[in-house]
Order: sequence, then structure tokens, then C-alpha cells
Amino acid sequence: MHRFHCFPGKGKEGVMQKMEEDERRVVANKQIVLKHYVSGYMKETDMELKSSTVTLCRLPHGSEGGVLLKNLYLACDPYMRHRMSTHVSQTGTLLTSFLPGSVLKGYGVGKVIESSHPNFKEGDLVWGITGWEEFSMIPNPEGLFKIKYANVPLSYYTGILGMPGIAAYVGFFEICSPKKGETIYVSSAAGGVGQLVGQFAKMMGCYVVGSASTKEKVDLLKNKLGFDDAFNYKEEHDLAATLKRYFPQGIDIYFDNVGGHTLDEVLLHMKIHGRIAVSGMISQYNLKEPQGIHNLFSLITKRIRMEGFLEADFEHLHPQYLELAINYLRGGKLVYVEDIADGLENAPSALVGIFHGHNVGKQVVRVAYELTLLIESCLL
Repeated sequence: MHRFHCFPGKGKEGVMQKMEEDERRVVANKQIVLKHYVSGYMKETDMELKSSTVTLCRLPHGSEGGVLLKNLYLACDPYMRHRMSTHVSQTGTLLTSFLPGSVLKGYGVGKVIESSHPNFKEGDLVWGITGWEEFSMIPNPEGLFKIKYANVPLSYYTGILGMPGIAAYVGFFEICSPKKGETIYVSSAAGGVGQLVGQFAKMMGCYVVGSASTKEKVDLLKNKLGFDDAFNYKEEHDLAATLKRYFPQGIDIYFDNVGGHTLDEVLLHMKIHGRIAVSGMISQYNLKEPQGIHNLFSLITKRIRMEGFLEADFEHLHPQYLELAINYLRGGKLVYVEDIADGLENAPSALVGIFHGHNVGKQVVRVAYELTLLIESCLL
């Protein structure tokens, strides 16, 4: 197949060629837009599928140093719900609220269609923050990461090889400082982060128990991901008794992905000098009034260290983690489970679904197939 170039020939034929190419350059760009700020549990109707246009083979005016991406995969991450509220934008925080009427943004994988930035060239595969749309103009692409290993599923860069994987790695090893033989509890253990924490814990020779929202996920944790045990928290009506049953001597490390009542109860079951990594609080994002924590005095009496973190603070560890994860994947030492929804139009239902336990594994939205992208690039 021949590629149409952006530079026409001379004379009348050249003008006609340019007109035809201009028509080819302007393509539809489906987008997911936030309709309004959300209060309470989010709904699909809080988002809207819109269509705009994007011009290919020509960066928008004033985009010097930018890149144009064709998005391949988008991550459905719980923190995105938090950004749909008005109260997120606070001084000194990295997260800001989405604006109503704007395209949602989150982690994704894309291919560079055009670049005016010296560090990126056409054809580069990248991951990082992008728009929930088919094409995204990234004016400041310094925050994008080039994909070094493309012989694994590219969707992995929304999960095990991207933000969730790095969060699991630094949260467990850097924040919690695990030791062989310790007892580990992981909440939301079948999600994009939790499933990796459990596997890291087993590599360290720890005893690890995870909680999840369905029997299918519990079976996954025990039979595929190698957890020593797991339970369905929706079927356990006395969390105190449940934790006592699985951790009769107490918990050394709690990797918290949910916050709320679970965190409050776990504080009473921690061992002296226990560690808690606060990675997320999915149980709180949809509440109009967040639940309070009542058992913080345990931090003093048991000398517990509890620390929140963002993987962005550990960017210097990204290369180290990538090599480790790739080697473990190739050697079969790490397993990663994804739940992929096809089509940008299904992104709102996929995002809403993670707050109701509909996903099994990391929830990802496939915007375009790599093969489709290859064919399209040949036709531009």
C-alpha cells in the first residue's frame, strides 16, 4: 500500500492532490466528556460520548514541542471518580478536578502519529496520561514514557508495566519493607494493584490473604495468583471475626486499596510495629460524606507506621521495576489478569463497573487494535 504524503506536487494536479489529502487529514475523533460534577455514586449518564474532528499530518497551530497520539488502550482507574467531584482541587495536591464539558483524562497507551518534540518520533509507542478519545494532542509530552518492550500485550502498560505495577512495587517494597515470614493482608486484591502485591509477597516468603467482592475473584486469588487464602468481604458480616480467623496472631503489613470501615477495623488487628501502605480508598470515592477513622490510637499503642504514597514520587525506580517485571513475566513468575472492554463507547460502563465489582482483574478499554492502527497509518 502507498502512503499519501503531506506535500503536494506542482501545478493543478498538485492542488487537487492537496485538496484530496486535506479531506483525508480531517477525521472523526470520538471523545468521552464529563457532563457535570458528580455527587454520590457515578452513573454512565454522568459522561457523554461526543464526536469532534482532528487533523492528521499537521499539528495544530502553536503546538511546538507536542505530539499527536492515536490512543490504543485506556485504563479505568478508581481515582478518576475522585476527580469528578468539585472538592479535589486543593493547594499542594497533584490531583485536580475534571471540568464539566472536558474530555476525561487518565493513563493510556498510544502511538505517536506526528511529533514536533525532539524526544518523540512518528511511530513511537508510549504510555502515560492521555485523553479519553481516539486521538489526543499532548502539548507537553515530557510526562509520557516510551515503550521499551513491545513484544508483550501493549495493554500491560496500563497495568503491570504502568502505574498500577509501579504502585504495587514501591508500595510493598519501599513503604512496607517486608520481611520473610510476615503476614500480609491485601484489600481489593483482585484489582490492578492488589493482584501484584500478593504475588510480590509470596516471592518474599510471606503469608498473604486477600479480600475481593465475588467468589470468582476469590477463586482467582487462590488458584491462579498464588494467595495463601482469600475471602469475599460481602459474605463476611463480622470483619473483626474474619480477620481474627485468617490472622490469629495479627497482621504485619496491610496494603490498603479501599479505606473506610476496612482500614478502621484492620488497625485493631495490626501487630506491634506493623506497616500500612495507603494506595487507594475505592470505598470512599462515591460517598457524599467520607467515613471517618476511629481507631487511630492504635498507631500510637502499636507503633504502626501508616503512609500514603503516589507512584509518581518514585519515578527514579521505574527503569528498575520495568526490568524486574519483564523478566518475571517472561519467566512465568508473575501472572497478570485483565478485563478488556472493546470500544471507546463502552468506556463509561467499564469505569462505572469497577465500583460495583463487575471487573475481574485490571479493567482496560481497547480503543483500537494495533493491526487496525497499522492499516490506518499506511493509508494516511
